[in-house]
Amino acid sequence: MSGGYKDARSISAAPQIQDTAVTAKTAPLASMTGYARQEGGDGLLTWTWELKSVNGRALDVRCRIPSGYEALEPVARSIAQKHCTRGNLQISLNVNRGKLPRQMRLNREALDQVVAMVTALETSVRAEPPRLDALLAFPGVIEVGEEEETKEQLDIREAAMEEDLILGLEALTAMRRGEGARLKSLIGTQLDDIGRLSEAAADSASVRPEALRERLRKQIEELLQASPALPEERLAQEAALLATKADVREELDRLRAHAAAARELVAEGGAIGRRLDFLCQEFNREANTLCSKAGDLALTRIGLDLKAVIDQLREQVQNIE
Repeated sequence: MSGGYKDARSISAAPQIQDTAVTAKTAPLASMTGYARQEGGDGLLTWTWELKSVNGRALDVRCRIPSGYEALEPVARSIAQKHCTRGNLQISLNVNRGKLPRQMRLNREALDQVVAMVTALETSVRAEPPRLDALLAFPGVIEVGEEEETKEQLDIREAAMEEDLILGLEALTAMRRGEGARLKSLIGTQLDDIGRLSEAAADSASVRPEALRERLRKQIEELLQASPALPEERLAQEAALLATKADVREELDRLRAHAAAARELVAEGGAIGRRLDFLCQEFNREANTLCSKAGDLALTRIGLDLKAVIDQLREQVQNIE
């Protein structure tokens, strides 16, 4: 007997792994993979948010924020948690500072040094006094730098960057949900295949009551002919064990119940990836037991086909948030 549940009613309830009932309004199914890019600017500089997400057991947010904008990192993590529940998410901010206004500053210390050198040379070198433009042309006398901005200007820019980050995350979420819709259709087809194969197994000749009785009769005859003869109590135990091993109806009931539970989860939507992955493990457990109990080649082939479809299902489920 497989290590699953005792009856079909307990099967349909147990894999939910939650206390709340399925909501009346279904949520979109989302993949954990996606990409988005959002550009912005304020006339002085431009910026670009780049967001990439791939599969992950939990939500892992990694940020690459340039110097001077470190305050945006906790904001980015907080906003990301509102849009994603699972996946490895990388958020990068690139800032182009080329359009900031330039400001020239006079380096008085450097100018004083140049004037002092000129004055010291006047006593030994006959030459016209240097013009002002010549003095200013000495390296380091005039410094060119970016114009300093006020805290209010910086706050306004960071607020605009935050708005663009939200737009980027919304675009990422839309892409993940688009992929989730494709996965939903594919998973529905695979659940149909599991249901079809389960019914084919139930209709198999080796599963019919008369076939089970015949197999059991032959196996008991072999036990009776054993030498030395088995005690009556041991014979009863062996007969009961043979009957259990020959009957796959319990495994088929569980497969049907798992399929029903999986359909309910897919209809519910939202972050159901972990629960679907648990159901895939249960599907695989029952398919393995079905193969081990198969009484003929036809049922064995059905069991192997079931395992193949379940493996394909699990590959898709690994992508679901």
